[in-house]
Amino acid sequence: MAQEKKKTKSEKNIGKTKITLKEVKRQKSLLIISFFVTVYGLIFYYWPLTGWIMAFQNFKPAKGILGSKFIGLDKFKFLFEDAVFLRVIRNTFCMGALNLITTTITAIAFAVLLNEIRSVIAKKTVQTISYMPHFLSWIIVTGILHDALSSTGIINDLLMRIGAITAPINFFAHPKYFWPIVAFANCWKETGWNAIIYLAAITSINPDLYEAASIDGAGRLQKIFHITLPSIKPTIMILLMMNIGNVLNAGFEVQYLLGNGLVQKVSQTIDIYVLNWGISQNDFALGTAAGIFKSVVSIALIVICNQIAKHTGEERLF
Repeated sequence: MAQEKKKTKSEKNIGKTKITLKEVKRQKSLLIISFFVTVYGLIFYYWPLTGWIMAFQNFKPAKGILGSKFIGLDKFKFLFEDAVFLRVIRNTFCMGALNLITTTITAIAFAVLLNEIRSVIAKKTVQTISYMPHFLSWIIVTGILHDALSSTGIINDLLMRIGAITAPINFFAHPKYFWPIVAFANCWKETGWNAIIYLAAITSINPDLYEAASIDGAGRLQKIFHITLPSIKPTIMILLMMNIGNVLNAGFEVQYLLGNGLVQKVSQTIDIYVLNWGISQNDFALGTAAGIFKSVVSIALIVICNQIAKHTGEERLF
C-alpha cells in the first residue's frame, strides 16, 4: 500500500516543475518574451473590451464613456423587440451554419481525394492552385461572381446551351439564390486553405494500416472509410468545435458587396446591422449591444459543444 501511495504521488508530480530562483533564471528568456506577449494581449485584446460599457449607456461621443448616462438593458430590450434584428439573427445563423457545413465537408473531401493522387507533381500542382483563391480579396471574388452569374455571364450561357433554362436568370434579384451563392463563394475561396490541416492529419496516419488493409483485400474506398476518416476524426472534431464558435461570424464583405435592395431581407448580417446603426445612425450603444450579443452566443456555443463532446467521449478543446 505504501509503495502504491508513493507511486501515485510520483505520478502526480510528473511534468510539474518547482518554481525556484534558479528555474526563473534558467527560463529568463522565455519569461521576458511571455511578458511582452501578455502585455500586448492586455492592451489590444482586453483593454478595448472596456468599450462594452457603451451598450449600457445612452452614449454620446461628445460626453464620452464617463460622461454618458447609464440606461441599463434598454438597448438590449430594443434589439429583441426589433423585427429587423430578429431577421438579421436568422440570416446570420443560417448563413453561418450553411458555410460551416459546406466548407467542412468540402475541405475534408478535397483533402482525402488529394491524398489519393499518386503523382507527386500533379498533387503539388493541384494543391498550390487550390490555395490561390484564399489570398484573393472579397472584392475580387465578388467581382468574379457578379460576372459569372450576370445575365450575360458564363453560368446563364451554359444553362441555356444545355437547355436547362429558356431565359437568363438574374441570380442577384431572387432571395432564394443568395444563401447558396454565399456558401459557394466561401467554399471556392477557402476549401484549399482549410484542407491543409486535414492533409497534415492524414500524413500522420501509420502507413502499416494501409498495407494491412491491402493485404486483406480492401479497396481505396474501404481504406478511406475505415482508416483515413476514423484516423482524422479527432482533428475534425476539434476544428468543428472551433468553427462552431464562428457561426455568427457569417461574414460581412461578401454579404455587403453582393447584397442589394431586392435581397436585403436575406442578406443582412449582424455585422451589417452594427455598421448601419453604429456608424450610419451614430447609435454606438446599439451597435455595441449587438456586438456583445454575438460574442456571448459564440462563447456559449463553444462551451455547449465542448461539454457535449466531453460527455460523448470525443476530442474537446478544454
